[in-house]
Amino acid sequence: MSSRKERRDAARVVREQIARERRRKRTLWVSVGAVAVLVIAGLIGWSVYSSQRSDEFTPPPGANDAGTGIGYGSGPVTIDLYEDYLCPACKQFQQVSGETIDQLADEGKARVVFHPVAYLNRFSTTEYSTRSSAAAGCASAGGKFREFTEALFERQPPEGGAGLSDDQLIDIGAEVGLNRDSFGSCVRDGTYEAWTEHVTEEASKAGVTGTPTVLVNGQPVADRSPEGIRSAVEAAG
Repeated sequence: MSSRKERRDAARVVREQIARERRRKRTLWVSVGAVAVLVIAGLIGWSVYSSQRSDEFTPPPGANDAGTGIGYGSGPVTIDLYEDYLCPACKQFQQVSGETIDQLADEGKARVVFHPVAYLNRFSTTEYSTRSSAAAGCASAGGKFREFTEALFERQPPEGGAGLSDDQLIDIGAEVGLNRDSFGSCVRDGTYEAWTEHVTEEASKAGVTGTPTVLVNGQPVADRSPEGIRSAVEAAG
């Protein structure tokens, strides 16, 4: 009797072990399946999101063909400027070399593409980099991009605060000759904020990690002085 009972107990233990192993495998495969579903859903979601984003933005009049910046001038050499309106070094660069760059464009020696990136939103409580860049798109639509850009750098707010309000941006636009009503609506509606995201993302993909960044025919310019930029353009031309 004892041996039969022992055999029954041993068989029961084996059956319980087999059952536990089956439950463990079922749980494992359910978990794997759930993870796979989440991964697939994530990939599908990202694909849909990316396709929607690429279709959502509308570049302002004056943008280059890629929609990554505002172009002016028609010279044989291309100067790409990557700047953030909240960047103090960009303000200094504009004060020192901005006039020279505009002269090169006006003299027919260079085509300038200004990429108003929004890298410094973290230094503003109101995402001023994005708002000012989008407002610059509105200024381009009104034919006053260069004038508005110069005014924005002249009145650059300090980092760490709210930046200029939309009303202040609209006032600046009106001062440089933009129609207050149409420009104001464009700014308040955030018409070009999606475009600003596109400009910023494409700049990051292109390896631009800081502002100001200056390229002449795609090559970085280390000497960003007026003389250095003019020399780089003449050498490239």
